[in-house]
Amino acid sequence: MMDTDFTSLIDVQALRALMGSAAPPRVVDVRFDLADTSLGRSQHAAGHIPGAHYLHLDEDLSGARQVGEEFRGRHPLPDRDAFAARMRALGLRRDQQVVAYDGADGMYAARLWWMLRWLGHERVAVLNGGWAAWQAAGGPVGTDTPATAPGDFTAGEALEAPWTKADVLAQLGRVRLVDARAGERFRGEVEPLDRQAGHIPGASNRFFKTNLDGNGRFRAPAALRAEFELLLGAHAPGQTVHQCGSGVTACHNLLAMHHAGLRGSRLYVGSWSEWSADPHLPLAKG
Repeated sequence: MMDTDFTSLIDVQALRALMGSAAPPRVVDVRFDLADTSLGRSQHAAGHIPGAHYLHLDEDLSGARQVGEEFRGRHPLPDRDAFAARMRALGLRRDQQVVAYDGADGMYAARLWWMLRWLGHERVAVLNGGWAAWQAAGGPVGTDTPATAPGDFTAGEALEAPWTKADVLAQLGRVRLVDARAGERFRGEVEPLDRQAGHIPGASNRFFKTNLDGNGRFRAPAALRAEFELLLGAHAPGQTVHQCGSGVTACHNLLAMHHAGLRGSRLYVGSWSEWSADPHLPLAKG
C-alpha cells in the first residue's frame, strides 16, 4: 500500500500518485511576491496544479500588523480559529493530506506548512521544488476554480509553538537564535524592508537558500542535519528559535531541520520587522 502520510516534503511523483488515489490531497498554491503582492494570484489564475486552491500571504496567512499602539511585524499570525475556518472553507478534512507549493524555493509554502502544524494538523507537506518542479516533470496545468463543500477541519493541539518578542528578550543568550535572512541584511549592510538594519544580538545567520540544491530542491536530510548540528553546537533543537525579516523564510529553516530529523525548534513570528521597530531593544551589526 502506498504511504500517504507526508509530514515534511513530497516530490512530484508522489503527489501525482496521491492525486489519482481514493484519498486525494488538498493542494494549496501560495505563490507570492513581496514586491508585487498581486502577482501570485495572477499566476494562479494563469495556470496551477489542477484542483489547487490559492491562499495569499498578506490576506490569508497573516493577521493585522498593528493592534492599538503595538506593531506586530510585517506578517503576524492571523487569529487561530479564523485561520482554521479559512482552511475548513477550502474543504479541508481532519485527516486529509495537505500539499503546499509556491514559486519561490518553498519560502511561502513552508509558512503554510508551519501554520497548519500550529493548528495541530500533522499531515501537511511542501512540494519539493515547487511549481518549477511540477512544470519540469510535465505535470498537468489547470485554470479551474474548484467548487468545494466545507470540510470538517477544526484546530487541535498545536504541534508548533510561536515565540513572542517578550519570549526572545527573556531568553537572549540562553537559546540559539537562527536568522534566515541573506547575509548582507543580517550584517546590517542593507535593509530594504524594515525600520533598522542589523540583527538580534547573539543570532547566527543561515540564509534559507542554503537548504537547497542547484535545482531548488531541499538537500538530503543527512547533509542538512550535519550542518544544523554544527550551527546549533551544544543547543538542542528545542533550544533553537528561528527568525527572519517577518516570520516567513524562518519557516524554511524550521522545515529543513524537521526534514533532517531535528524536531522541536520554535518560530519567532514577529522576527526582525517587529524587533527593529522597537527603539528600546538591542541590536547588533557585523
